[in-house]
Amino acid sequence: MSAAVVDEEASPPATRAPSGLRREGVSLRVGAATVWLSLIVLAPLAAITWQSAGGGWRAFEQAVTSHAALESFRVTLTIAAGVTAANVVFGLLIAWMLVRDDFIGKRFIDVLIDLPFALPTIVASLVMLALYGPASPVHVHLQHTAAGVGLALAFVTLPFVVRAVQPVLLEIDREVEEAAASLGASGFTIFRQVVLPSLTPALLTGAGLAFSRAIGEFGSVVLIGGAVPGKTEVSSQWIRTLIENDDRTGAAAISLVLLGISFLVLLALRVLGARVTKRQERS
Repeated sequence: MSAAVVDEEASPPATRAPSGLRREGVSLRVGAATVWLSLIVLAPLAAITWQSAGGGWRAFEQAVTSHAALESFRVTLTIAAGVTAANVVFGLLIAWMLVRDDFIGKRFIDVLIDLPFALPTIVASLVMLALYGPASPVHVHLQHTAAGVGLALAFVTLPFVVRAVQPVLLEIDREVEEAAASLGASGFTIFRQVVLPSLTPALLTGAGLAFSRAIGEFGSVVLIGGAVPGKTEVSSQWIRTLIENDDRTGAAAISLVLLGISFLVLLALRVLGARVTKRQERS
């Protein structure tokens, strides 16, 4: 072995940073991320938990088990679950269309998908009221109905599913689908056995985000829903009622329940998605 080769192997690459600097960089990034996460997530969560416990366990239990609270939970979870299921189907369809199909106006639709992210949610409620209110130009009156609330929630949550599925669909190897087609597999069989397993983790992620957004949504349903108790009053509107009645402890308790539901749903879908991914890697 020549001396030049020995020197080349012995000397560290010029671009490799010393281990001490790497450790300092990691510590700095972790510290900055922890501080920021604490400020915008952990501190508010701790504050609302503390406030919900202000009246003790008995007050918390009464707040979350009152008839009005239970009715708001029922309305919220029922509509949110239905909207999430619909958005999983139509979100996948739209993502497939944007990735696999070519048509006039494709870029316009792709930009349009992100519109609910940019619009103030109260604008969505105004749009729904103008379209499906008493003066509906299409002669469909959905104000103060569960269907109207569902449409408003579908509008603001659809992008979560589309944007979760779209990049995964772009990365799927088309050669596997072509090979299955050459062996005589039908289009539905290819989708069910080849494409859908790869998309399942992304679909679960999008569904979890859409559901969590739906159960906490307020602005988009405030006008079209009307907060009719037991019919269109979602939990976020009941929280507003409690605050207006100066019951901040009860409002914090309802908020904590919604946060807990969101966390558990996201955690369960994340675990399920990870198991699906592992199963795919083994097969």
